[in-house]
Amino acid sequence: MRIFQTIAEQAEAMRVPLYAVTATAVARVDTPILLILHWHGFFRTTTVQLPGTPIPLRSLPGSALQINERWQSFAEVDRGVLDAAWQMGAWEVERIGQRPWWRLGAPVSEALAAHRAFGDYPEQTAQDEHIVVEAPDRDELLRQAARKGYVRWLFRPRKGGVWQEVDDEDCTLEDGGGRTLPCPVPSQPYVGGRSSRILYRLGRVDRIILPSTF
Repeated sequence: MRIFQTIAEQAEAMRVPLYAVTATAVARVDTPILLILHWHGFFRTTTVQLPGTPIPLRSLPGSALQINERWQSFAEVDRGVLDAAWQMGAWEVERIGQRPWWRLGAPVSEALAAHRAFGDYPEQTAQDEHIVVEAPDRDELLRQAARKGYVRWLFRPRKGGVWQEVDDEDCTLEDGGGRTLPCPVPSQPYVGGRSSRILYRLGRVDRIILPSTF
């Protein structure tokens, strides 16, 4: 899947560090995937400059992009996300599966988490934009997820991201903070109809790190 290529193209266009990447899919094969890139950057709220008056800054909104590639199993999406995270030097990938929230007794927190997973923040105001959406089918995907459930992947890239300066002793990283394919971490089966969480560990430390002494 073109997950890594899409991230790389957007990062080249934006030229600001990445904080995190999420990918969300309805719990139904061959549906569009929503890729959300969370940037670490700020922009000025106005171009007006007044002497002695600081110009307020706001966080740069994330980018929500729709990937329309055909896929017939969650293993394909899993592999695409793992390969992207591997190449971008992420320490780990979290995959969660969530049940439909249009059901009797479902807590409000589930619906709120689902909306956020699809880049929709019901609590935001017009002046507080979190995501710039370039996904024409997002609302329909959200409705399908309410009935079918959804799967969400999350990783924090080191290459081209704010985590590049973190010294975590990861011996798998190459110069620049990335890695070369193939990714050696195998995909785990996804079982629909229930909540689940899998943590794929990509990074590795080969030596013992002793605690600091004072």
